[in-house]
Amino acid sequence: MKITEVYRPSLSLLTDLYQLTMAQGYWRQGLAERRACFHLFFRRNPFRGGYAITAGLADAIAYLDDVKFSDDDVAYLAELKNSDGSPLFDPPFLSHLATLEWSLDIDAMPEGTLAFPHEPLVRVTGPLLQAQIVETPLLNIINFQTLIATKAARICRAARSENGEQESVLEFGLRRAQGIDGGLAATRASFVGGCSATSHVLAGKLFGIPVRGTHAHAWVTAFDTELQAFRAYAESMPKNCVFLVDTYDTLKGVENAVTVGRELREQGHEMVGVRLDSGDLAALSIGARRILDEGGFPNAKIVASNDLDEHKITELKARGAKITVWGIGTRLVTAHDQPALGGVYKLACVQDAEGTWQPRVKLSEQAIKVSVPGVQQVRRFRRDDKLVGDMIYDTRTGPSSDAVHPEDPSVTRSLEGTHEDLLQPMMRAGEVIGALPTLPEIRARALQALQELPEETARNNEPVPYFAGVERGLSALRDRLRTVKGRA
Repeated sequence: MKITEVYRPSLSLLTDLYQLTMAQGYWRQGLAERRACFHLFFRRNPFRGGYAITAGLADAIAYLDDVKFSDDDVAYLAELKNSDGSPLFDPPFLSHLATLEWSLDIDAMPEGTLAFPHEPLVRVTGPLLQAQIVETPLLNIINFQTLIATKAARICRAARSENGEQESVLEFGLRRAQGIDGGLAATRASFVGGCSATSHVLAGKLFGIPVRGTHAHAWVTAFDTELQAFRAYAESMPKNCVFLVDTYDTLKGVENAVTVGRELREQGHEMVGVRLDSGDLAALSIGARRILDEGGFPNAKIVASNDLDEHKITELKARGAKITVWGIGTRLVTAHDQPALGGVYKLACVQDAEGTWQPRVKLSEQAIKVSVPGVQQVRRFRRDDKLVGDMIYDTRTGPSSDAVHPEDPSVTRSLEGTHEDLLQPMMRAGEVIGALPTLPEIRARALQALQELPEETARNNEPVPYFAGVERGLSALRDRLRTVKGRA
């Protein structure tokens, strides 16, 4: 089957069936146009870390700006059956979908913003039917890219020199990514999280991300000897010579790279470096550094790849590895140690027949799964250019000066300092507001945000939790609703 037969131009069916069955239920009950407020958030920081970096919003807005049920979509839905063979969807409901005028309001944290558990990354307000249908695609887009951007930030943090300078991290994951869309989204999110370049050429074209790459083992084995292969590559690409040296004997490969590097230098070019892709990377990089330095190439870079992530990089640095460029593939684009963010999308407020907002809460025997009601906003406080705490508050009543930790009601803190509200208007009545930031601007925002995060929270291992709490009045409302609904 061809790719063009799999990917359809309309994405309105990029949703779970129950979103559409609920939509039909709202329509039958006369609730389709009742205004509702949903929030997209996660409950735990990914990778046992101290934060997440939001990503994927531009793709989410692009989806919402273009969503429409085509004639083909409606025809397909008309073919779906109940267990008794009757149509699953009513023809009048399908006609409603076909003529739907999308009118959602979207407020969201800009991409590249630090986010913490229970904070809404996206707030969706509008007709209940519409807000319900977009749940799955929003989660699909935001969950994955936020997860990968966060993983990239952790890897980049590990890839720092002893003096704190950021070493280059290259994203090499396309061949191991989860399909075409997964590969593109992962490359984009990796750049947001701090990766400086990618091997993914299509992503480079689409997103303006710098592309990097040299040759593979196949190039070396295509020639009779490694030295011959290096010389041929130098002749073909004299200004892009990073020689892959581990096809046969790694350190002998470095020696061959030095030989060809000297020949390049005589022609007015300079060898960029060598790449290690297997074996004991710490020991081999130390040996390679010695050979390069003694051969007259102290500035030649040592690039390493081979199933690296922040944990492996930390281990290699502890062993004295002389690697300065890190090629990260599988464990980044697949978020190897946590395959999903776990973001959720919960109804928090709905208007009654008179137009008054009525808060809603989802209960659970697990305290972490009890949702926060209200039309929420997140206020972030800074002091001396460092983040000191966040407060989730209800825009219907406004914030007080106190926050309550969502998992420990006994902990309170008064937040002071300069502040900003994080959820910003992105769409009103279905129309995009203004221009979205460029990808370099998003990346710069993420890197700046990480600089503002206290070190004890930013570190990869055993971070101190950041204070992200629920405003006192909103916490009290949640407790009242919990008691009332628990008795119902």
